[in-house]
Amino acid sequence: MKASEMRIADPNALRIADEGDILRECLPLPGAKVLELGCGKAEKTRLVAQTAASVLALEVDAMQLAENQAAEKPGNVQFAFGSAENIPTDDSSVDIVLMFKSLHHVPVERMDDTFSEIHRVLKPGGLAYISEPVYAGDFNEILRLFHDEKVVREAAFAAEMKAVSTQRLSLVSQTFFLQPMHFDDFSQFENRILKVTHTEHRLSPALHETVRSGFNRHMSPNGATFHMPIRVDLFRKDGP
Repeated sequence: MKASEMRIADPNALRIADEGDILRECLPLPGAKVLELGCGKAEKTRLVAQTAASVLALEVDAMQLAENQAAEKPGNVQFAFGSAENIPTDDSSVDIVLMFKSLHHVPVERMDDTFSEIHRVLKPGGLAYISEPVYAGDFNEILRLFHDEKVVREAAFAAEMKAVSTQRLSLVSQTFFLQPMHFDDFSQFENRILKVTHTEHRLSPALHETVRSGFNRHMSPNGATFHMPIRVDLFRKDGP
């Protein structure tokens, strides 16, 4: 697939799926040496570790990294400090690189460096799995009230296209799906979204109330469930 054929969104995507299912469909995880960039709370790290040979999970948020390192972990997982634009591992040393909703957090001026680094560390024939939230949907409408990511998400997609057009990587496939997100109440939304340590959200009382009202419009007796549109771009390193 050429860069010009890539799509940033698919408004007709209707499949509701857990990303774990998409991972298993896209990647040959059994026995693979995996590198994850921006592992966050490491939910996907632990999932991947069930079948991969090893997972090196990097994180730049020092608080989150300390929590990951202090927690029990599978024996084939290593947590370490490191950024996507300066990966602390050897050339041609990993089979699979993973980025879960983290590419748009890379400084825009360093996104091209990220793809140079991914190309460097992948073995020939290795795969890069990059999932990014699509700028659409009810959850995005709430998020953008206090943290509008339109510009950085578009920059991330542009960097992906550039990686393909400059032949750093070839695009294997694009997958679009809807990821369910459930919150029991607004307090849970605050803890999971507003109080993350990698981004400081400072909301005025008026904006906080606007966000609360927007969230509560989706509440039911069983809580609030959203379906976040996700795009997965799968790349391959073809050359040395």
